[in-house]
Amino acid sequence: MKNSVIYSSPDILSGMPVFRGTRVPIKNLFDYIESGDTIENFLIDFPSVKKEQVIEVLELAEHMLTSSELTHENIA
Repeated sequence: MKNSVIYSSPDILSGMPVFRGTRVPIKNLFDYIESGDTIENFLIDFPSVKKEQVIEVLELAEHMLTSSELTHENIA
């Protein structure tokens, strides 16, 4: 994931994936969405994350989940 919006380092939150340039875990975005909260509220609560970063993470997730390389064996 060179130049990706997602960054992981053992020195930041024990290697948990975060938005590049922040200490905000990617998981927080999905927790907000899962609870029915809005992206706008996420951005208000985490001002160091840019809307473009959120969109890129969601696009990456969509690509990963809709890729033709994803097979039943990969998700079962």
